[in-house]
Amino acid sequence: MKDPEDSPPFSMTRRTVLGAGSSGVVAMTILPVSTGASAQESSKRSQIVAEQGVTVHVAMTINDDIYEMDIDSRASLLDLLRERIGLTGTKKGCDHGQCGACTVHIDGRTALSCLTLAAKVSGRNITTVEGLGSDTTLHPMQRAFIDHDALQCGYCTPGQIMSAIACVQQQQAGNKSTIREFMSGNICRCGAYVGIVAAIDSVAHETERG
Repeated sequence: MKDPEDSPPFSMTRRTVLGAGSSGVVAMTILPVSTGASAQESSKRSQIVAEQGVTVHVAMTINDDIYEMDIDSRASLLDLLRERIGLTGTKKGCDHGQCGACTVHIDGRTALSCLTLAAKVSGRNITTVEGLGSDTTLHPMQRAFIDHDALQCGYCTPGQIMSAIACVQQQQAGNKSTIREFMSGNICRCGAYVGIVAAIDSVAHETERG
């Protein structure tokens, strides 16, 4: 049988680290340093393995409704919308700001919610796809996407629509070339780009005739 005295005084697994982080505990691990170890090796063995999350109070307007709550200061706007508020129309795609599926409007400008800290938008006005129309009346861009078959699986469609509206509002829909350029940050893995451009072009012309 192994002598307990031969066991290291402390051992830590990945599960232990994650458990400490989720419980909000600050843990300092000081591992034993053998005689003759270099200073660099010693510094690697003495490290903070978990950090305590800081809670902040935020208040923001989302789709014309005011929300106030305490959140983790590290939370993204995307996770706040989906996990805390229940607005799941905004999609989590790459979670690295590369696909555009999480696009929302902040004070009327497009933003990638997966790269936006929720704490940074306190006091601002956020619009998601749920805030565009109503149960009985679609936004003109939503209707155009349907009419021009600008979607297939539909996963990227909320982000596409939010960017498409901004494209028209910012007068970047003068021709199909400028539309493609503006929409280049929104990826459609089904390849519905022809319909997307046609939908935006149709809304732009309707707006001009206005």
